[in-house]
Amino acid sequence: MSTSLPTPSRLVIASRESRLAMWQAEHVRDCLKKLYPQCDVQILGMTTIGDQILDKALSKIGGKGLFVKELETAMQEGRADLAVHSLKDVPMVMPEGFELACVMAREDARDAFVSNDFDSLEDLPKGAVVGTSSLRRESILKAHFPHLVIEPLRGNLDTRLGKLDKGQYQAIILAAAGLKRLGLEHRIRAFLPLDKYTPAAGQGALGIETLTNNPHIKKWLDPLNDLPTLLAVSAERMISRQLGGSCEVPLAAHAVWANDHIDLNSFVASVDGQKMCRAQGKASVKSVTEAEALGLLLAQDLLGQGAADLIQNLPKVK
Repeated sequence: MSTSLPTPSRLVIASRESRLAMWQAEHVRDCLKKLYPQCDVQILGMTTIGDQILDKALSKIGGKGLFVKELETAMQEGRADLAVHSLKDVPMVMPEGFELACVMAREDARDAFVSNDFDSLEDLPKGAVVGTSSLRRESILKAHFPHLVIEPLRGNLDTRLGKLDKGQYQAIILAAAGLKRLGLEHRIRAFLPLDKYTPAAGQGALGIETLTNNPHIKKWLDPLNDLPTLLAVSAERMISRQLGGSCEVPLAAHAVWANDHIDLNSFVASVDGQKMCRAQGKASVKSVTEAEALGLLLAQDLLGQGAADLIQNLPKVK
């Protein structure tokens, strides 16, 4: 009797309906079609609470988890088999019954400086308005450029660029990965260096979420896993998990895995950028467990520097 895994006949991908989210879902669909040519792969587009509330910062309405809840409900109700996310939007602790089944190859993890009139942050005049959706970016910008005005920036990628083009901001900071995926790299005036502007945990990577009670789907997704990215983001997400990483915490973590070693950098900051704890480490890593162990070491380093007090003293969300 054969014990080989049957190939899928039909798979439904849950996705947000923004242009970037749909690109990501279509990318996964195309990869699955190459793996399983006979499979009918469909996309279920959805609008999440995070997409609907655009007049408040994410940190004030519940965080990035608002971008995944409706997709999880679709899986629970049997309307979808998997959900595709920007990994930085995936909560560090998965809800019961769900798992991060696959991490695909990472795009550019850097932040990008986007402006119609200036070539770099250094060129911006005093009082120039810079838009960002991230407390992490806000803290680092305030630390290095206290003369700039940092304002919230919400909406999908096209909406954010539209606000820049209408003159609401002199510059905006976006993840480079999204711009590249949508063919908008020409809008980038400068890439922000990783050492100084460390990105969010998981930035640039795609994660695929599934129900834990359907192991067939995880096995079907196995060929899409990218080991260097998986090991790197496992270390990053462990730091964030240990420090309660969310939209309410200015926290960065970025790792690169090469030649069986991970280089990992992280910081936690006050929103005004006046206080910052930084940690970095390198270790031989060949498994997720070892990657998470390095992340745990850096988290402990940050806590030893006073990161817990710094997080405790962050302004409370009202």
